[in-house]
Amino acid sequence: MPTDIVIPTVGESVTEGVIAAWLKQDGEWVDQDETVLELETDKITVELPAPASGIVKQGAAEGDTVDVGASVGSIDESASKPAGSASTAQKAESGEAGKAATAVAPPPAAPPPAKSPAAAKPATPAPTSNGDLRATPLAHKVASEYGVNLHDIQPTGPGQRIREQDVLAYVQSHKDGAASGSVPAAAPASSRNSTRERMSPLRQRIASRLVEAQQTAAMLTTFNECDMTAVMSLRKKYKEAFTKKHEINLGFMGFFIKAACSALQAYPKVNAFIVEQDGKPAVETHNYCDVAVAVSTPKGLTVPVIRSAEKLGFAGIEGTIKDLAIRARDGKLDLDDITGGTFTITNGGVFGSLQSTPILNPPQSAILGMHAIKNRPVEHPDKPGEIALRPMMYLALSYDHRIVDGAEAVSFLVHIKECIEDPTRLILDI
Repeated sequence: MPTDIVIPTVGESVTEGVIAAWLKQDGEWVDQDETVLELETDKITVELPAPASGIVKQGAAEGDTVDVGASVGSIDESASKPAGSASTAQKAESGEAGKAATAVAPPPAAPPPAKSPAAAKPATPAPTSNGDLRATPLAHKVASEYGVNLHDIQPTGPGQRIREQDVLAYVQSHKDGAASGSVPAAAPASSRNSTRERMSPLRQRIASRLVEAQQTAAMLTTFNECDMTAVMSLRKKYKEAFTKKHEINLGFMGFFIKAACSALQAYPKVNAFIVEQDGKPAVETHNYCDVAVAVSTPKGLTVPVIRSAEKLGFAGIEGTIKDLAIRARDGKLDLDDITGGTFTITNGGVFGSLQSTPILNPPQSAILGMHAIKNRPVEHPDKPGEIALRPMMYLALSYDHRIVDGAEAVSFLVHIKECIEDPTRLILDI
């Protein structure tokens, strides 16, 4: 009797998902626990392992929305393994061997073509699945849309298979059009076409939460600016030694997370939630700082959480940020990684934003916005009346006025400003 491929429960609030890609096609052999499909939910993308070994029979197509607990196909355990079928590890090994063989024995040289301007730049081969190249159907589709050669992409999927996330990450890192072997798609000179693309579950979830924040919270934003001279000087002085000892880069985010934790402990209402208790609103406070950091990924914005950030040193914070950012980009975050934050930091400065009003991340009561560092003429901090050119950053704190008073919000932001302008405070915890 065939074994059903069932959509599992991946989180308390996740009730459905979209089949992003079948990694095993109809009639293809799959080994038990080998990844058979990728499921995209409104929070994370998960890989579903095969519950048994056998021949795959698909019951739902890529792009279909399926409920948790639904059967989307089956595996015929009674079928015999086809001759020549190899396990994922064997395929990966054979792929590497194929690459080595290609390197040792290149194809015979073709006769030199006639010299002409048109022949100066070779045409990019279309994405294929020949030889040892393995890619999901969705990866082929995305690569075709962006005019990307799949041979240029580093695979991260099972069995050295290229996934949609790999293609999108490659495109993201080659926005300047300098991608090796890729040719931008040419747009018609007088095109007035319009297209419609289904919103991903993640994008739908982001939209829902943003609207919820606007409709339910009494949201205000207060601004300030901070002089980055001291942090930049400290970072420049110790960056090389820090990297050598901890094998991680010393970034600006570590300073702001440490400063935010200090401010959250000084002003606990900023770190609290409004919740319902016995049918009435109540304030839930936290004696810990689970700081969420907004990360831009090819699929949209995600906000992984650094747990108990107040207990971490700079190396622990920077290492956690790097790990979460890489897994967010590769679509490998777990549900626990993106839930339960008590405060959020977003850095629009990496995209050049000079000033903005960030939107709350419900049920949190506040969010800190960092922005681009720009040299601006300001009064010299040690020489009253004298103007100096200093590296300045605008800071924005959006907060829920139902729980956080204006004076408290302003004082919170001033506390962060003071910690950044005199980072010794972070070391001495004052």
